Amino acid sequence: MNAPADPPKKPAKPAVSLEKAQKARRKFLHSVGLAGGVIGLSLLGYVPVVNARHTRLRPPGALDENDFLSSCIKCGQCVQVCPVQAIKLGDIDDGFGLGVPHIDSRQQACDFSCDAVQCILACPTGALTYEKPGFLNVREGAKLAAAPILKAKAKDAESTLNLKERTGLARLVRPEACLAMQGKGFKGQARGSAFGGKMRFMEVDRWKPIPLRDHPYDLELCDLCVRECPIGNAIELRPVKDAAGVVRMTPVVLEPCVGCGVCEMVCPVEPTAIAVEAQALWKA
Repeated sequence: MNAPADPPKKPAKPAVSLEKAQKARRKFLHSVGLAGGVIGLSLLGYVPVVNARHTRLRPPGALDENDFLSSCIKCGQCVQVCPVQAIKLGDIDDGFGLGVPHIDSRQQACDFSCDAVQCILACPTGALTYEKPGFLNVREGAKLAAAPILKAKAKDAESTLNLKERTGLARLVRPEACLAMQGKGFKGQARGSAFGGKMRFMEVDRWKPIPLRDHPYDLELCDLCVRECPIGNAIELRPVKDAAGVVRMTPVVLEPCVGCGVCEMVCPVEPTAIAVEAQALWKA
């Protein structure tokens, strides 16, 4: 008997060349990259929504936040005229504030080195203004009781600063870290040798701000926040009893505070013991 014939063999698949395999892999990775980019851009659209309530310290004379955002055309004129480069433009993580000017006072505060608040003079739309137009409300606690006195102009015929409202208020956020409250002094560079922030020092040059690191201190009791505040009677050291009944010399923020942030910039402890709360209102 004849043996059954072997079943016909299937033709072998042609071998895939290395070049074709690499091409297919590149195409796959390209598709994955495109898909990731589309998803990423979609999620990026939520950034303005997520950060819409992120509060930034605005330059002096800024309108209330919603009015400011709708009035500012992001031209950058205020940035150009600031003598200490305190004003920066918002990045993508600022959401609806993208391209809008703000101040990070820990890195560089507004010390009013220009005397005339040049950012207001440079603003073409009134987003920064010396006085709000009558149809805009002034929030209770934002209006200053009197024109603030600029220490640098104390000997001038007109010593006040042309501001009607504050943009924030300084707060003692970490009293336990405050050197004055601990009864300690301070010696050296307020923020270290690497810090690039600038200020004007009247005993050096009224019109030329210098790096803070170039002006070291030797203080028996730290009072940097009071000493360097550019506004008269905005902050002072007072003896205050703590919860345990111990009297400590304590920085006390007063009504003339405009929220410039100099106290925050010069505070030598990390994190800072005193900070400016943007858009905060004065409460007697």
